[in-house]
Amino acid sequence: MTTLFLSHPSGLEHDTGAGHPERADRLRIIEQMVEHERFQNLHRALAPGADTPALLRVHPEEYVRAIENAAPKEGLVRVDGDTIMSPGTWTALMHTIGGASAAVNEVMRGNAANAFVAMRPCGHHAERATPMGFCFFNTAAIAARHAQAVHGAERVAIVDFDVHHGNGTQDIFWDDPSVLYCSTHQMPLFPGTGAVGEVGEHNTIVNAPLSPGDGSEAFRAAMETRVLPRVDAFAPDLIVISAGFDAHRLDPLASINLEAVDFAWITEKLMGLAAKHSKGRIVSVLEGGYDLEGLAASSAAHLLMLMSA
Repeated sequence: MTTLFLSHPSGLEHDTGAGHPERADRLRIIEQMVEHERFQNLHRALAPGADTPALLRVHPEEYVRAIENAAPKEGLVRVDGDTIMSPGTWTALMHTIGGASAAVNEVMRGNAANAFVAMRPCGHHAERATPMGFCFFNTAAIAARHAQAVHGAERVAIVDFDVHHGNGTQDIFWDDPSVLYCSTHQMPLFPGTGAVGEVGEHNTIVNAPLSPGDGSEAFRAAMETRVLPRVDAFAPDLIVISAGFDAHRLDPLASINLEAVDFAWITEKLMGLAAKHSKGRIVSVLEGGYDLEGLAASSAAHLLMLMSA
């Protein structure tokens, strides 16, 4: 089995306007990166269109229709202060969700060792019925629910190492004992959630905030003392990674000082837990990462480690 890499050209058609950090160049740099010979054994495939039932397991139909209707025929529209839609956004969203569902299918069926979905828009700030923070639909949450509904996964762990807290994922699974949500993130920083005391109704929310200026040592300590032991104890049937690379030291939207090797390190640790509890099954979905050099190096390190399975 190999690592599955899912992407689609529609991800480039989600236009956020000049100067917006969440731009199409983010996908272009990842696509260029995987052309290198070291990725020659990577199994690449096009992300299919959305699995509508998968989308509706997380988001109400009225909300989904509202987002679809908000997409402009031309120009750009803002659904909040920094979350922008263009004529290509809806199609990109459909292939992002479809890619996540397809990744879960292939991994849960044993056709791929693990998978990385390189699509945009990102998702972890999207709550059940609220878009925000560049996000419309919560890709990681949709992947988790799809694994449960279609493949019988009883417990899914979502590990989010994006530098911003995944308020949307936390909101969706706040009162659900079958999904463990763990996050490292900078505080204070957008969106303002993610305090240690936010644990959910069933103690299945694990927040490990980092301070501005923290680097590898603090990140690894947070993972080793708070996150990894909880994932181990939860013994998930699948691990979903919200793979944001904006904790890299070059990223302009935060001030955590990680290097690419740190993303390889946490990927390896999660692969060890997946091997122990979930037959190695990991589905990783792209979240943030806004410096192109940092994004390329970090996503390469993440993907190469996944390919070592």
